[in-house]
Amino acid sequence: MGKLDGRVAVITGAGMGIGRGVAGAYAREGARVVVAEINEQAGADTVRWLADEWGAEAEFVRTDVTDRDQVHGMIDAAVDRFGRLDILVNNAWRGSGFARLENMTDEHLRSGFDMAVMAAFWAMQRALPELERHGTGRVISMCSLNGVNAHMYTAQYNAAKEALRSLTRTAAREWAPKQVCCNVICPGAQSEAYRRTAAAHPENAAAMAASNPMGRIGDPLDDIGPVAAFLASDDSRYLTGNTLYVDGGAHINGVQWTPNVD
Repeated sequence: MGKLDGRVAVITGAGMGIGRGVAGAYAREGARVVVAEINEQAGADTVRWLADEWGAEAEFVRTDVTDRDQVHGMIDAAVDRFGRLDILVNNAWRGSGFARLENMTDEHLRSGFDMAVMAAFWAMQRALPELERHGTGRVISMCSLNGVNAHMYTAQYNAAKEALRSLTRTAAREWAPKQVCCNVICPGAQSEAYRRTAAAHPENAAAMAASNPMGRIGDPLDDIGPVAAFLASDDSRYLTGNTLYVDGGAHINGVQWTPNVD
């Protein structure tokens, strides 16, 4: 038996990168998974992967998390399909590039907050009645060392992820009496954004890996996924409002991140 047998998870941005890795870790532990993803091909591929590798029950729900109706729809779809909802993972993000703060537009900042903060806010509100129903409710938000360490040229990402972290911790305090645990992971992992950046700036990627105390960037399935599974399980039922740095120790002294931006 897996730690998540019988439980149902919704994971936003589960078609690739960290979200896909978490979906795999949940399937491996027996969860049924809703893959909420805007990219139809990636979402469908993930569902097939979960079924082929672990025999998992999984459902793809095309979701643009910047649209409140679609966010509500993904929560409703999980309950309609599987009869319950135990776990919500706020993970989705679409890259918006690098820019110096003085060159950043209003739209840059708004898009970051729509993607990370408003999406999670809508999902958490809609999901709460189900999350508290069985005493197994978990909210896990993927935030970032970029925000904690104030990395350069990604103010929209940094600010949005730190706001998501605060939103999640506030929910942890308010929902603790409901036995709904809300925690944050700041991962250091080979996300899709990391892979794109590594391809464009290989020297920076090499420097990041070299500066990590463990000398590598984490694997979404085998390094990040098990921690997300722990937070979704009964093993973490007395843990809430915390930020876990799943990053090979990179947070200890901060990761050097100085891309060349005009």
